[in-house]
Amino acid sequence: MSTVDSFGAKSTLTVGETDYEIFRIDSVAGYEKLPFSLKVLMENLLRTEDGANVTKEQIQALGSWNPDAEPDTEIQFTPARVVMQDFTGVPCIVDLATMREAVTDLGGDPAKINPLSPAEMVIDHSVIADLFGTPNALERNVEIEYERNGERYQFLRWGQTAFDDFKVVPPGTGIVHQVNIEHLAKVVYDREVGGVLRAYPDTCVGTDSHTTMVNGLGVLGWGVGGIEAEAAMLGQPVSMLIPRVVGFKLTGSIPAGVTATDVVLTITDMLRKHGVVGKFVEFYGEGVASVPLANRATIGNMSPEFGSTAAMFPIDDVTLDYLRLTGRDEQTVALVEAYAKQQGMWHDPARELVFSEYMELDLGTVVPSIAGPKRPQDRILLSEAKAQFEKDILNYAAPTSSDSIVDLESQGSFPASDPGGEPGDEDGHVHDVLISSGGPVAASKPVKVTTPEGQSYLLDNGAVTLAAITSCTNTSNPSVMLAAGLLAKKAVDKGLKRKPWVKTTLGPGSKVVTDYYESSGLDKALEGLGFYTVGYGCTICIGNSGPLIDEVSAAINDNDLAVTAVLSGNRNFEGRISPDVKMNYLASPPLVVAYALAGSMNFDFETDPLGKDQDGNDVFLKDIWPSTDEVQEVIDSSISREQFIKQYATVFDGDERWRSLPTPDAAQFEWDPNSTYVRKAPYFDGMTMELTPVSDIRGARVMATLGDSVTTDHISPAGNIKAGTPAAQYLAEHGVAQKDFNSYGSRRGNHEVMIRGTFANIRLKNELVAAVNDGQVVEGGYTRDFTQEGGPQSYIYDASMNYQERGIPLVVFGGKEYGSGSSRDWAAKGTNLLGVKAVITESFERIH
Repeated sequence: MSTVDSFGAKSTLTVGETDYEIFRIDSVAGYEKLPFSLKVLMENLLRTEDGANVTKEQIQALGSWNPDAEPDTEIQFTPARVVMQDFTGVPCIVDLATMREAVTDLGGDPAKINPLSPAEMVIDHSVIADLFGTPNALERNVEIEYERNGERYQFLRWGQTAFDDFKVVPPGTGIVHQVNIEHLAKVVYDREVGGVLRAYPDTCVGTDSHTTMVNGLGVLGWGVGGIEAEAAMLGQPVSMLIPRVVGFKLTGSIPAGVTATDVVLTITDMLRKHGVVGKFVEFYGEGVASVPLANRATIGNMSPEFGSTAAMFPIDDVTLDYLRLTGRDEQTVALVEAYAKQQGMWHDPARELVFSEYMELDLGTVVPSIAGPKRPQDRILLSEAKAQFEKDILNYAAPTSSDSIVDLESQGSFPASDPGGEPGDEDGHVHDVLISSGGPVAASKPVKVTTPEGQSYLLDNGAVTLAAITSCTNTSNPSVMLAAGLLAKKAVDKGLKRKPWVKTTLGPGSKVVTDYYESSGLDKALEGLGFYTVGYGCTICIGNSGPLIDEVSAAINDNDLAVTAVLSGNRNFEGRISPDVKMNYLASPPLVVAYALAGSMNFDFETDPLGKDQDGNDVFLKDIWPSTDEVQEVIDSSISREQFIKQYATVFDGDERWRSLPTPDAAQFEWDPNSTYVRKAPYFDGMTMELTPVSDIRGARVMATLGDSVTTDHISPAGNIKAGTPAAQYLAEHGVAQKDFNSYGSRRGNHEVMIRGTFANIRLKNELVAAVNDGQVVEGGYTRDFTQEGGPQSYIYDASMNYQERGIPLVVFGGKEYGSGSSRDWAAKGTNLLGVKAVITESFERIH
């Protein structure tokens, strides 16, 4: 709350019959030359100026921003609200609950630990695609979700009642970022302050790196670690340097056959190569008006992948149309328009703004693309995908030793593009033929697999074993979702089927997606190819993939096959999607469906047929790819404002399972000493009113020597807990059966599990262990324990405990882009609790 108004910025804006107090940025000299995103920061400083944290000098420094200068001026940004998902949100609430106890122990009032900024949590990270490909998959997965997570959900129900201004969107509603753009975000916030109704830009920080999705709506926000989020909830500003702003000019329009996913993968590739870490990216130019809001949100969502702090689109008529479509009331829409125009935040495509750096993309030059096999910025033209795969497979599988292996596959078998024979045909004969996933010539290793029904096929390196329409990145975008549905319908109409080794899933980011699928009738076509809804949550995108088809998983592990996953997500890091899958590819939803039909990454969509139609004619991708007009027709006929109003009317209510959970109402949480999900955090144990000084690090040992692009997934994985690991051993010792291990992400409220899970990623490569493995780096959470004779290989957790017992501090070395990926405070907390005193790298990503 502003206690100082050095520039006389306070004013009144009247919209309809309502007066709003605002802080006019035109009160500061130099405001007119600022990019949109910095104007938002300017208003923030004016409104929160107090002479101490936010000063007149900071405001003047922003007004005199030099776009060419390197950032050196610190400012204090106060977000309007905080958004959270449950994996990162639960430890935040655990910390706040622990703080209340610490305050009580120090003689204070625990009720003072209370959010001062509104906070909203969407429970979206816990549902796992255990069941798939059946009509009851959704219901059973939700039942299993509650069985596994009832303890966590009860804790969150307590938090919802114990803390002011903290709301929870229950499980089974959608994905946090999609719910944010479709309902929670206001664009312009209105809130009573000191008895006066005030209007100001909606801004946020979130405990998830893809919080930037809301940038597409003109809302400034980004992902932060849980510790920063807790501070923001408690009213503390986020300290930051006034950033450089990269102006990204859009011209032209998206050509036919190209999707929003193709556009965002192109932009990700361009910006990652340019270098935008720590910078804002702002889109401008005549092409902005032709970019639908859903496409803008898709681009904003990928900001962490190209490395920027934010990826902003300005406010314009497209923004207002989207607000109306998604059910915002007319007063809200009118306020957004009036406020943006009053404050000079309305987009003017004719105006050439001043930026620190400039880039440009003609949307008409974008071509279909995928990205993989392990980084979102590794874009591959679809036309070159098969050739690139032939090269990449050699990093994951042994080269083919002789032509005889390929010959074996070709004898009595069909290529991946052919559906092969059914057990019997019209003349009553049974054919001894095998469908094949079509292994790459460079590294073929065909393995015969037989299904419980008796069907056999050959599974080879490169087989697509998981095809997932998933993630808010794309499920928020009707154009690509309906394109997937139309492609599925055309495929079914021509008699095509998915390959039997492909697990197929659909995980919408909101129930509105189901509404328009049902309205258009395309849900039946998708289900015809096995794409049944598995849950309204993140599912495959965060590694909640559940098991692959049983016999496929067994064949992969028994024969060390290098198989693939194709998903419409935003991340494809190693070990993230499934422990059975080595190579992961990002693709648009219609391409996900196409790869389920193809069954292999060793596939050229231009020359390889997907199968044959009922008349025996080859069917190619071009034959079933929907046109832009077809997609638009279905959008116009199947999506309505009423769908959004209906689905979000009860967004905080939850189903009967949620409402029937016991809800404690005490100010302090009663910790269950036997809980394996929620435990009192140790950070404040022994805390006093005096600060402990920082000391030098002496006599340290190296715990890990890592390479480039070590992600927060490598440091603190979110996925499955592997049997035999320290975390699994801890759970087993506490009576938890392996089937109930759940995921690391779900257990972030228990520091005992999370310490043991730090650096436990199955794909972690610690060069330290090569010396005891004939020069080979064994993947996994291993190090050398030099407290033991000869420094044998050991789990990182076990070694760190031995080092801590002897008072030996630890150090981690890394390369470039250390800590990229997800916002994950446990990547810092866990490292610290292992006794690591320093992490020395060539460069850090902002979010870490």
